[in-house]
Amino acid sequence: MAQRVVVTISDDIDGGEAAETVTFSLDGKTYEIDLNPANAKKLREALAPYMAAGRKQANTGKRGRAPVSYHHTSLAPDPAAVRAWARSHRMEVPARGRIPKKVYEAFDAAS
Repeated sequence: MAQRVVVTISDDIDGGEAAETVTFSLDGKTYEIDLNPANAKKLREALAPYMAAGRKQANTGKRGRAPVSYHHTSLAPDPAAVRAWARSHRMEVPARGRIPKKVYEAFDAAS
């Protein structure tokens, strides 16, 4: 039996369907928010004057990476569903930890 897992993210402002996850930092804390295109545009427009006047930090945090202003994510299928699908198709997949990219690719191709 084939399974298809659909993940839908909801806009954290208005409850509708979101199109992207936006990551931003303020006062040393990083936040993520799921937004539809209109609300993402509003956030970017609201922050634009502050970003234009501000300075980018070249190197912060323990990992030595600059903070991310915006981060567009793709929706990955539920790892538990991918593991179950891979096992049912006799693919080797670890019980814990990172799932190999080839397993995700096979899962996507089968969907």
